[in-house]
Amino acid sequence: MDTRPEPFEPPAPVPRTHIPSRIEIIRTVLRNPLELWGEPSYTLPWIETKFINQRTLIVNDPGLIRYILVENASNYEMSNVRRLILRPILRDGLLTAEGDVWKRSRKAMAPVFTPRHAKGFAGQMLRVSEHFRERYERAASEPFVSNVAVDMTELTFEILAETLFSGEIAVEKEGFAANVEELLHRMGRVDPMDLLVAPPWVPRLTRIGGRKVLDRFRGVVSATMAERRRRMADEPDKVPNDFLTLLLQLERPEGLSTSEIEDNILTFIGAGHETTARALAWTLYCIANTSAYRETMEKEIDSALASGAEPVEWLERMPHVLAAFEEALRLYPPAPSINRAAIEEDAWTSPEGEVVPIRKGISVLIMPWTLHRHALYWQKPRAFMPERFLPENRDKINRFQYLPFGAGPRVCIGATFALQEAVIALAVLMHRFRFDLTEATHPWPVQRLTTQPKGGLPMKVSVRAA
Repeated sequence: MDTRPEPFEPPAPVPRTHIPSRIEIIRTVLRNPLELWGEPSYTLPWIETKFINQRTLIVNDPGLIRYILVENASNYEMSNVRRLILRPILRDGLLTAEGDVWKRSRKAMAPVFTPRHAKGFAGQMLRVSEHFRERYERAASEPFVSNVAVDMTELTFEILAETLFSGEIAVEKEGFAANVEELLHRMGRVDPMDLLVAPPWVPRLTRIGGRKVLDRFRGVVSATMAERRRRMADEPDKVPNDFLTLLLQLERPEGLSTSEIEDNILTFIGAGHETTARALAWTLYCIANTSAYRETMEKEIDSALASGAEPVEWLERMPHVLAAFEEALRLYPPAPSINRAAIEEDAWTSPEGEVVPIRKGISVLIMPWTLHRHALYWQKPRAFMPERFLPENRDKINRFQYLPFGAGPRVCIGATFALQEAVIALAVLMHRFRFDLTEATHPWPVQRLTTQPKGGLPMKVSVRAA
C-alpha cells in the first residue's frame, strides 16, 4: 500500500461546471481570465466555442498544437485580441512584430541568445545573484518577512541589466519593480473593447491610467539609447559589446529602424525579465510547501557548490533545482495563453482519423494554463511534482504538451538564458537562506501579461542552519 502523503496542490481556480452568461464572461475576463475556463478545457483535446461574433478553437491536443505552431505556422497570425492588448505597449518589439519586421528582429537578436552565447552570461548571473543575496545578509540577523514576488522582479531585472545592457540602463533600481507592476496591471489586461474587437482608436478606459507609466518606460529607453550612442561615437574602444550595442549597430535602413530598436529594448526591459521573475517566486512558494523535496534541492546545491563547479555547469549539476523550476513553470506558466488566428481555411487529421476543421479567421487559443493542467496528459495535473522533470522521466513528456516558452518559429528566444538564470539564482539564495510561509502567504494566480500572485508573495526569510 502506498503510504506517501498526497503531493501539494498549490492554489488555482477550480474548473467551471456551468456555461457562463455573456455578462459573466466579460466580468471574469476583466477580473482574472484564469477563472473563466470550464471542465471541458481541462479534459477535452479541442473545443470550438463562440463569443459575440467571434468563433474560437481552444486547442489542447499536442499533435494539433504542433500542426498550428510548427507544421503550418505560416497560416496562423497573432489574433486580434492579443494584438489589441500588446501592441499599445510593445509596438514592433519581438513579441508583437509580424512579417518582415519580426524576421529582421529575430535574425538580428538570434546570435545573442544561442545556447553557447547564453552560457557565457553565467558568471555575470552569479555575481549579480551574490550581490542581491548580500541584501538579505544585511537583514538576516533574525528571520524577516519579504515579498519575494517583488524581490525576484528586482533580481531578474538586475541580471538582465548587467548581462544584456552592461548595467547601463538609465533607470533607478529603487522602485523599478513597482513600475513594472503598475505597467502590467494597467496596460496588460483585457479591456471590454478588446473583447468586442473594437479598432485601436476606440479608447480603452481600463488603460488610461497606464499611459504615464508607459511614457516613463519609453523615456528610459530613449535615454539609454542616447547615452550608448554617445559612447559609441566618443569612446568606441570602451563600448561594451553587448545586446544594446548590437542593436544600435543595426540602426540603418536595411537593418532595424530606430523605432524598432526602441520597441525591442522596451520589450526586454519591461517584459524580458518578468516571466522568469514570476516563475522564481512561484518556485520558492511551492517548495516551501514541499519540505522533503526542498531538502533534496538544498543537498544538491550544497554538493555542487562545495565541488567548486563553475556556474556554467550548474544547469547540468542541479537537476532537482531545474526540475522544481520547470514544474513551477508548468503550474504557473508566465505566458498563460498563445493566441493565433487562421489566415486561410485549414484542417487537421488526428492519428485516429478524426478531422478538425479550422475556419478562415477563427481565433485559435492554445493555453499553457489549461494544457499544463490537462487530465489527458498529466498524472495528478494540479499537484506540484517536480520529479516529472528529472532526466529519467523527461522523455515521458510530449514536446507539445509543455509550452512555457511556446514552440515553433516564435519560440521564446531567451529560453536557455532563463533556465540558466533561474538555476543560478535559486542556488545562490537557497544555499544560504530558507523561504517559509507566513500567516499572510495566500497567493492567488491572476493573469495579466504574466501569471502573477495577487497581493504578492510574503515569505519568511531565515538563514539556514549550519
